[in-house]
Amino acid sequence: MGARRRMRVRHRARMIPDQDEATGWTTPVHTGVLVLASGEAIFGFGFGAVGSAVGEVCFNTAMTGYQEILTDPSYAGQIVTFTFPHIGNVGVNDEDVETVDLENRAGARGVIVAAPSGDPSNYRALHPLGEWLAARGVVGLCGIDTRALTTLIREKGMPNAVIAYAPDGVFDLVALRAEAAAWPGIDGMDLVPSVTAPARYDWDETVWRQASGFGKRDGNGKKFRVVAVDYGVKRNILRLLAEAGCEVIVVPATTSAKDILALSPDGVFLSNGPGDPAETGKYAVPTIRELLAQKVPTFGICLGHQMMALAVGAKTQKMPQGHHGANHPVKDFTTGKVEIVSMNHGFAVDRDSLPANVTETHRSLFDGSNCGIALADRPAFSVQHHPEASPGPQDSHYLFARFVDMMEKARA
Repeated sequence: MGARRRMRVRHRARMIPDQDEATGWTTPVHTGVLVLASGEAIFGFGFGAVGSAVGEVCFNTAMTGYQEILTDPSYAGQIVTFTFPHIGNVGVNDEDVETVDLENRAGARGVIVAAPSGDPSNYRALHPLGEWLAARGVVGLCGIDTRALTTLIREKGMPNAVIAYAPDGVFDLVALRAEAAAWPGIDGMDLVPSVTAPARYDWDETVWRQASGFGKRDGNGKKFRVVAVDYGVKRNILRLLAEAGCEVIVVPATTSAKDILALSPDGVFLSNGPGDPAETGKYAVPTIRELLAQKVPTFGICLGHQMMALAVGAKTQKMPQGHHGANHPVKDFTTGKVEIVSMNHGFAVDRDSLPANVTETHRSLFDGSNCGIALADRPAFSVQHHPEASPGPQDSHYLFARFVDMMEKARA
């Protein structure tokens, strides 16, 4: 505890270049800083894009898949701290991007790592992490004690903060602190408009294979037509739907139930996404209720899970530290199995608010929070975790087959 306290005091003090007369050692210029809304400033070294960004600081415990994490639209409005120390070792490529539009900059606003990586070492690497972040306009910070920052988040919750990188090491700390304190935070914020598709489009890309890369769905082998409502959908979710033989049509988040039904879907998918579900629900919930009333088979993931829960009368609540990582244990009560899954959410469905016609199907074994529901009187289910992984284990891939089975039964 004493070591942690000394580390925080050291980072609160501004570090400036200074020459030690006895040794000739020079203190390096601290070119990066994280300024919390509470007033604490944590100095380190900047990389990636020069500038600053405000957001909510969370931590992610995944050991791999940093490129997928940083391009996941669900991280819009957040600054991601990686607990694993070696981030960037395998570089980045053009394939492991989770935003549908490769030019779309939606995703994490900033990234914090313990130490900078050297030259990437992987046959798929095209760019170093810092160079790629700079091209995407994402600010990075390294050289701080990420363990202490993670402890702070666990003890006090996810703080609002500004992350900044200035090559000359000159920061207006008063202005940065004021910006962090003035930012309203994700609680009460609808971030879906910044990540949803501007217009309808079709999707036919399937999963990546080492020998051939991404595939294409065979149009002759179509099983079902699925309309995916895009609240910030990840590419790998769409790939797995196409891999299952589905014709996938992606529509913007504000698409009406009438327009969705006009596409004659066999099923509707409610995607992941960022922000406060209660705010997104103001326009999404009425649409979902109408689709459920028509008994259209419906499957939701992450924010889509929360949208479905709100649509049936349940409530959502902000979590102190959220769930972010690729190593979370979840129990599936429908099979009795425990799965290791990928998580990324800062809000959760209040399991005590679930109505009588809703069954809890999954639960986190970390904190007992709700991770899945199924409706007793409608062909609909949803999960809080990410069965598509990317990154993460593939224990929950079966949920896509479960969705297909549901559409088969509805058609029969």
